[in-house]
Amino acid sequence: MEEKIKYEMEFPIQASPSLLYQYISTPSGLSEWYADNVNSRGEFFTFIWEGSEEKAKLVSKKSDERIKFRWIDDEDTSYFFELRIQVDDITKDVSLMITDFAEEDEIDEGKMLWENMISDLKQILGSA
Repeated sequence: MEEKIKYEMEFPIQASPSLLYQYISTPSGLSEWYADNVNSRGEFFTFIWEGSEEKAKLVSKKSDERIKFRWIDDEDTSYFFELRIQVDDITKDVSLMITDFAEEDEIDEGKMLWENMISDLKQILGSA
């Protein structure tokens, strides 16, 4: 199996960190922009897209700051995806930082997917 490469993206978002956190950390919030449906049982989240299901474990979270998931079916447990809210100390501008992994030939596709999903999120937040 090919080794995955870590990549990071930054998206400026005009929303308060607490509102944004609701959309990245709750099943109802995530199902509005990230997946068709999201269920959770304790620390385990099930993401559903057009009939396919992926399970992830909630690895860590910090209220109004970040949430990190690890896909369960991935043999290598060092891969994860993290959504982190960053606030500029001076301007108070809010950004959503994405950390994810993909195989080298799938990074562009992965980035495009995130751009589309974050565009949906911004629309929901009225931050377009």
